[in-house]
Amino acid sequence: MAGVRVRRVYEEASGDDGARVLVDRVWPRGLSKASAGLDAWCKEVAPSTELRRWYGHDPERYTEFVRRYHAELEEPGRAEALEHLRRLARSGPLTLLTATVRADISHAAVLAELLR
Repeated sequence: MAGVRVRRVYEEASGDDGARVLVDRVWPRGLSKASAGLDAWCKEVAPSTELRRWYGHDPERYTEFVRRYHAELEEPGRAEALEHLRRLARSGPLTLLTATVRADISHAAVLAELLR
């Protein structure tokens, strides 16, 4: 499987990004679709609004967030979206994009770990 990385969607695209997929449920503020340089927007794989609000990117809640998010990813719609990302990752480099300030403790980081 090729490399899977996580980047902020606001960063300039890189030639080695491979497939660029936004994995946020909500479109990033201040970013036009034309300038995003996306290959896909896979919002179905994002955590539920309830889980995202509960977590609030609080580092102390990260471990519990990961546990709850893994459970959500077993739901049919999310599981299908995750399988789509797996297929993309098997076919070449994959960059998961998020608007989150702390990408290292985001749902995109959880997804990347699952896909590696």
